Order: sequence, then C-alpha cells, then structure tokens
Amino acid sequence: MSQMSLGVVRSLGVGRFLDWGVLNARGAAGGVLVFWDKRVMELEGMEVGLFSISCRFKNCENGFSWIFSGVYGPTLKRYRELFWEELGAIRGLWSDPWCIGGDFNLIRFPNESRKGGRLSSSMRRFSEVIDDLDLRDLPLQGGPFTWSGGLNNQAMFRLDRFLVSEDWEGHFKGAVQCTLPRPVSDHFLILLDEGGVTRGPVPFRFENMWLKEKGFKDLLKG
Repeated sequence: MSQMSLGVVRSLGVGRFLDWGVLNARGAAGGVLVFWDKRVMELEGMEVGLFSISCRFKNCENGFSWIFSGVYGPTLKRYRELFWEELGAIRGLWSDPWCIGGDFNLIRFPNESRKGGRLSSSMRRFSEVIDDLDLRDLPLQGGPFTWSGGLNNQAMFRLDRFLVSEDWEGHFKGAVQCTLPRPVSDHFLILLDEGGVTRGPVPFRFENMWLKEKGFKDLLKG
C-alpha cells in the first residue's frame, strides 16, 4: 500500500508541502491513509496500531495541538475488544483534543441499518466505548447511511463516522459531518466541516488518475 499511497499523495499536486502516514492493508481489507499540508499542520508524533493510525498535530497558525486517529475497525466480532483497547491506549498516550474518523465496520443504533432491528450487545458496547472515552458522535448531514451493498444496493448501514472529544468540538465550533458523492467505493465519502465560515463549493477532489494506481480500487472496495 505504501507505493500506491505515494502515487495518490503526489497526484494532489502540492509537492513538498504534503506529508503522509499509512496503516497498511491486510489482504483486501483495511488500510488507512492520512495526509496533510505541512503549511497548515506540523506533525508532532505518530502511532500506528492494528486498526488505526494516530497523528498528533500542531496547527501552524495558532499553535493548537490535537490528535487525529484514522481507523478501520475489524470486520470480525472476535477482534472488536482489541480495537476498543487500542482506542483506549491512544487516549492514554495523549490527552490533547481528539478526533477519530473512519470505517468502524459497526453500527451504533438499529436505525443506522436500513432493515432496522433490535439494539444488540455490539451496539451497546460501541456506545459504552464512546462514553468511556468521553467522545461525541457529531450529527451526520446528507443522509442516514454511509455504505450500501448487496443486490441492487438494498443493504444500507452507517459504518463510517467521526467522533470528537468535547475540547476538540469546543475549539472547532459548529463542526458537522456530511456525506459526499461516492465515485467508486461502496462507501460514501464523509467530510468533516468546521462550519461557521462559508467556503463555497465543497473542497473535495477525486482524481481519475488515482484509478490507475495499482490496488486503489481494491482499497476503496475493501
């Protein structure tokens, strides 16, 4: 995944100003790529786990330090406690304002599935972890689901989300998460917008050249 990631990062066209970190995929599943503009944020530390890559950033403009964790949750139930423990270890490592984003491969409430159903023990445990880590689940705009699949895309779930700590939300007031179009993946893209400022069109770019990178389509579909 490292070579594929390098090709994607270079295609963004900001050259020496862009830096990145990666959690390699395991087969066709998983893998997280985090990249940032060094003119905007300075990397102060990075930790790569089994299910996450966490970066401690300092904003160049005001010196504000915060943590971002990109995650890809386990698809098998037997590994979920390891995932929750990993998130707890990140919180133990750094006490800065924290934002977590990615594919948790798990829903939190029955209404996050198109078919509904009952509140399961896995859902309860997910909410318990969020509470234990003092995180907030920001409102999702643009639709209730972030993934669709199966026959005629009849299965729909909210697998992807951003979670933030209270002090992170206090600094980035008005932050919301919203779904964006999905050019290839069965997942909708999720934008975390600080809010409060009108910026015009959504600053999202999908480059067709990314599709030529070996493994890129498999990464999206995973």
